[in-house]
Amino acid sequence: MRAYRVLIPALALLVACSDPAARSQAQTTPELAQPTRTAPSSALGLKQSFAPVVKRAAPAVVNISAKRLVRQQTDPFWEMFGLGAPRSRVEGSLGSGVLVRADGVIITNYHVVQGGQEITVALADRREFPARILLADPRTDLAVLKIDPPSGERLPVLAIDDSGDAQIGDLVLAIGDPFGVGQTVTNGIISALNRTADPNGDASAAYIQTDAAINPGNSGGALVDMDGDLIGVNSFIISRSGASAGVGFAVPAAVVRRVVETAAGGGRAVVRPWLGARTQSVTPEMARAMGLALPQGALVADVWPEGPAARAGLRQGDLVVSIDGRPVPDAAAITYAVGAHRPGEVVRLGVRRGQGEVILNLRAEAPPAIPPRDERQITGRNPFDGTTVVNLSPAVADELGLDTFTRPGVLVIKVGAGFAMNAGLRPGDLVRAVNGQRIDSVRVLIGVVGSGARTWRVTIERNGQEVTAVFQS
Repeated sequence: MRAYRVLIPALALLVACSDPAARSQAQTTPELAQPTRTAPSSALGLKQSFAPVVKRAAPAVVNISAKRLVRQQTDPFWEMFGLGAPRSRVEGSLGSGVLVRADGVIITNYHVVQGGQEITVALADRREFPARILLADPRTDLAVLKIDPPSGERLPVLAIDDSGDAQIGDLVLAIGDPFGVGQTVTNGIISALNRTADPNGDASAAYIQTDAAINPGNSGGALVDMDGDLIGVNSFIISRSGASAGVGFAVPAAVVRRVVETAAGGGRAVVRPWLGARTQSVTPEMARAMGLALPQGALVADVWPEGPAARAGLRQGDLVVSIDGRPVPDAAAITYAVGAHRPGEVVRLGVRRGQGEVILNLRAEAPPAIPPRDERQITGRNPFDGTTVVNLSPAVADELGLDTFTRPGVLVIKVGAGFAMNAGLRPGDLVRAVNGQRIDSVRVLIGVVGSGARTWRVTIERNGQEVTAVFQS
């Protein structure tokens, strides 16, 4: 049987129908000594309880239900006779969330509330409040909600511990509402750190892996350490059965804090700093050729002109071995580490160059929106009727999870009803040429499709390959 990635609020309910962010006491600088860890030394030690940790953390974990109205088509057989009409149903999902500000700010998973038209939050004391979405960030699968408690009431919160001192083998608790049975606590250990091999291929979060039982309904719940601090938000599991198999993943606290800070500051989207260089992981063969003891680090294959890496002095052929004093195991790790910084912060890169090592100071910056986005919807008698297109820039590519080093052009981001849908155009297609005219901007494309031609020769780039087709309009 195959193992599947399961987004864990998965309970689907179908009904037919007509304050500043809490600061962790555990935050330290990487240079400070790590806390001492000891295993239980006696039978008495094994009988000790997690109750004090649960008592501190559980009141800040909430239940979330989201409802959305879905139009359901009738049987096509009856539609041929003009019988039947589309019906509506209410589709719902259950998940969990964590209070991170005393004024009612909650962090949860994006997939718990995605498309939700009515969101309800139930506190640990069973009170219910309507919630609104302050910010949704699909790339990290996080969303920030807001409820309005009675005036003057301070709700219990979990401190966000993004100190980065968690270690493999540390005890952790997962708190959430699995299967809708009510708040439940499970325990386990940190099984792995910096799991950047996301099934979606994204390195926006170097996940914490845990064997604490996580089941449908736990999505958005808390992963807490033995200080009762939030070190991660439970997001998904890998399982052959759909139930917990002891392989669960949580978005780390450093990413959670960035999303919460953005929402609390009124931002509508998370700005992720960009390295400005294309890197690749070091393979064992490459390590032997470079004389490295271990196949670790990120090899710089290309540098974006005038980007952050170029201004910091990073060169093609450099090997990035550390960031802010922490080792870089692979290319995904450097993408995550730079993206976890706030814009304007200085990132210290340890770089192996030749036989020596240098330290470069990189200023964290968002990828540039050059050329400007210029988003437009195209209509009319042409092959692009029904599409929405934008100019491709590093900023747009990063937003959509594409290669930021892709050659600039015009990117199709939506395909609605129209000629384009029937012609087979898809979101992600890059328009390269129309009737022999090279297309390098939305403005040029708009000018070409307005020519009134009846025959169209269109060249697009899809999955790295160019395809040319002829259409009649």
